[in-house]
Amino acid sequence: MAQNSFRPPSSNRGQVFRNSRYSGNNRKPAGQGRYIDPNRFINQAVAVADEVVFEAVHTFSDFGFTEALKQTIAERNYITPTPIQDATIKPALAGRDVIGLANTGTGKTAAFVLPIIHRLTTDAVGRTALIIAPTRELAVQIDEEFRAFARGLRLYSTLCVGGANLNRQISQLNRGSQVVIGTPGRLKDLYNQHALKLDKVGVLVLDEADRMLDMGFIADIRFLLAQLPTERQSLCFSATMPPDISRLLKEMLQDPVTVSVQTSQTSDHVEQDIIKVGSKDEKIKVLDELLRKPDFDKVLIFGQTKWGVQRLAEQLVKQGFKAEAIHGNKSQPQRQRALQAFKDGRVSILVATDVAARGLDIPMVSHVINFDQPTTYEDYIHRIGRTGRAGQRGSALTFVQR
Repeated sequence: MAQNSFRPPSSNRGQVFRNSRYSGNNRKPAGQGRYIDPNRFINQAVAVADEVVFEAVHTFSDFGFTEALKQTIAERNYITPTPIQDATIKPALAGRDVIGLANTGTGKTAAFVLPIIHRLTTDAVGRTALIIAPTRELAVQIDEEFRAFARGLRLYSTLCVGGANLNRQISQLNRGSQVVIGTPGRLKDLYNQHALKLDKVGVLVLDEADRMLDMGFIADIRFLLAQLPTERQSLCFSATMPPDISRLLKEMLQDPVTVSVQTSQTSDHVEQDIIKVGSKDEKIKVLDELLRKPDFDKVLIFGQTKWGVQRLAEQLVKQGFKAEAIHGNKSQPQRQRALQAFKDGRVSILVATDVAARGLDIPMVSHVINFDQPTTYEDYIHRIGRTGRAGQRGSALTFVQR
């Protein structure tokens, strides 16, 4: 990842403010949520060397997985667990309900996928697992992780998300899958069409629970919970614990083990600054100058609306950049192709709405640029968390109105 000290383009030099009071227009554009003091978008990253080195209590060979699963884990070079894996896998394997609180990008997926695979391969009762995630991209990522670890174990999953062929999902469910992974709205639709059977679910996972609350899925989640057997294991993973989620977990969990391995904010590793602009044309001009800098080699740009994101991506392509867009108007295959092209380096710029702000594993993002300001400061933290991951340094820039 590029490590750099940001220097604004010549046409905008002096428009970046460090450690100063912002004296411009205190109103955000219509539809962009509450006003956020731009000084909160300015921060000098702490030295990576200041991080306390984590010492795991276990290795993956200590957990008592089946021999076949141990072999797959070893082949994938998993030796030392991350903090959330180290603390939650043991109680999950013991059948306990678990609440896992951890920052994004800390290995939460393996923390629940591995115990599920172990249980499914050793349980003769024939129970199934249901994993609920807030976004299509995160559901796909979980499904890919499950398939990689379950290779050769005769375990099958069905991915149930919007923007993909509904009839194909129904057909896969009818063939029988031990694991169903999906987003709340699509799962509810499939249940109402009698395609999704929930009476044999033995393990429930809520991943990124706070994000599902933010996205308005709480009613759909409560509906799905009402259809599940009361005798089950429930695992909940989240970055934060807002009151509504806390109340929900008190209703659905039995004597849970609560693990918090939250470290310093991801944003502590991210050099953050603002760029003050006066018009949309100036914004585009400054963005163009930034993206032509050699150290802006893998850039994630956030916009506020689906239409705005698509227009910006098309504009960047016209200007000669390799760019793709991800937003809710794209089909799931289109979104996956765009995300994979960005991960693989076939495009260097991904323009996205907040669907890409949480949970996704996108390695080595050099810069996050907030072309449009986020709705809340919490959304801002999750956006810039796509860079500066795994203890690396990152850079984040936010456009603010003059």
